[in-house]
Amino acid sequence: MSAGRHRMRTNLHAATAAAAVGVLAVTAGGWFGYQQLAQPNCSGRIELSVAVAAELAPAVDAAAARWVKDGAAVGGTCIAVNVAASDPVDVAATVAAKHGVTLAGVGQASGTSVSPDVWVPDSSTWLLRLKTGGATAFEPGNGASIARSPVVVAMPEPIATRLGWPQKKFSWTQLLQQVQSDKPLRTGIVEPTRDAAGLSGLLSLTAAASASGGPDAEKEKVAALRALATDRSALRPDLLARFPTASDPTTIASSLGAAALSEVDVIQYNSKKPPVRLAALYLEPAPAPLDYPYAVLPGIEPAKAAAARVLYEVLVTDDFRDQLASRSLRAPDGNWGAGFDAPQGAPSPAGGAPAPPANGGGSAPGGLDPQAMERAVSSWSIATQSGRMLAVIDVSGSMKEKVANAGNATRQQVTVEAARRGLNLFDDSWSIGLWTFSTQLVGARDHRELLAIGPLSRQRGKLEQSLGSIRSSDGDTGLYDTVLAAYQEVQENWEPGRVNSIVLFTDGKNEDSDGISQQKLLGELNKIKDPERPVQVVIIGIGSDVSKAELKSITDVTGGGAFVTEDPTKIGDIFLKAIALRKAPA
Repeated sequence: MSAGRHRMRTNLHAATAAAAVGVLAVTAGGWFGYQQLAQPNCSGRIELSVAVAAELAPAVDAAAARWVKDGAAVGGTCIAVNVAASDPVDVAATVAAKHGVTLAGVGQASGTSVSPDVWVPDSSTWLLRLKTGGATAFEPGNGASIARSPVVVAMPEPIATRLGWPQKKFSWTQLLQQVQSDKPLRTGIVEPTRDAAGLSGLLSLTAAASASGGPDAEKEKVAALRALATDRSALRPDLLARFPTASDPTTIASSLGAAALSEVDVIQYNSKKPPVRLAALYLEPAPAPLDYPYAVLPGIEPAKAAAARVLYEVLVTDDFRDQLASRSLRAPDGNWGAGFDAPQGAPSPAGGAPAPPANGGGSAPGGLDPQAMERAVSSWSIATQSGRMLAVIDVSGSMKEKVANAGNATRQQVTVEAARRGLNLFDDSWSIGLWTFSTQLVGARDHRELLAIGPLSRQRGKLEQSLGSIRSSDGDTGLYDTVLAAYQEVQENWEPGRVNSIVLFTDGKNEDSDGISQQKLLGELNKIKDPERPVQVVIIGIGSDVSKAELKSITDVTGGGAFVTEDPTKIGDIFLKAIALRKAPA
């Protein structure tokens, strides 16, 4: 047997089978534990902690139980396996904190959370979000799928029947038409920043909204986001409770009419014999399924990594396929084992090849575009939260520089267009103001107020006009004076219960010889900042002349963040990401 591959030991190996006895312990917290009692011929014990999405945890639990009973060992060392039914968002928060990053909408990890050795979330999107979110050292081993559940649109059967189910095939474009009709279908979603099925549905619906590529594509996308947001829920059980609780037409009409969920959600919901069953609509093009990647987390000791590799072998057997079927889950290739009860309209068992591992190599699993996913998460976060913000745009002479990969538009034009597109995501509950800055724009003052901070509900048109009026000056970059003045402005009329923030775009270092120094700026910010009235500062640096260290010295004092790109065409995505990562008030 090679050193890198250890087969599980079976009852045929009587001598080693007696090496361990598995004892199952189930606690009120939902943890499944296997404590292995080492016998004299065990040289030690490896304790492997495995966090698994709740719907899959019982199947992994049962497979691990049999493995331990048969004498699970690696190189003469016995293995104890602790399987935890864990919400993927909670583990994601813990892993993100360990790698020093924050994921939009995920929140902070609890102080008691511990990163597992092996993580089986419900979707590879969690692994991709960590990687693209800044956890550059996050390189989980394996990442191959061990189960699958397609993402469907769940719809009360009476509504689905009226639309032609189960004979008719539906597309996301057709669903979008239902959502945006004169009598819109009431559509809900579990927060896609916290739920993989919700995120998959969001990606498909926004792709359908953007598919036309016409002048109204952006508006349709924003409208779709807001339609979903009206019936969003942070918790899946809460969303499921909004489906009809009685079969009369009035109740059906006033209840939730559609939601992106997993196939296993629909099967389990219907198994409880609700008053109105749910139909599972398999829309085309098929959204990314839940693919349950087996991720060995980086940094664990080699012995545990070896044990994790052996446990993976246990979870790709025919017996495990049948265990999945008993839990209403498919095998990674889309086929199913004995006992699986497929919903009406379900695609054939030949559901496609499993997604490639999400281990940082090759293409993203399921054809997912990490940048598109991050853009969708950021857009959702902005479109569904409220805030108060002052946007500040550099108009110094260097902003006239042309950008070759943007059709020779100037940095100024690219920046204004990115700001315009981003601000269009903000709904009328936001309050927005707009400044420009250079040097000596208004007498000796470096900034000019184009629009005072106020509700978009009454000044959206003025904001569009103000953005359209922006032109570059011949001045330099009066960064420090502007940051201090903007901070004072936002702090003066600070509003409780909202994120009060500044977003500043610049393509250069401070060049104002008549203004305050960096030391003076940081000293003043430290003096006036108030933990009870926080103002977060987000600075987006454009081009090679920007000093990230200079920008970060400011945001280290104020909170927020500094983002730098040498490619001006990327600032739209950076703007969305930066806004989405702002921390809501406690």
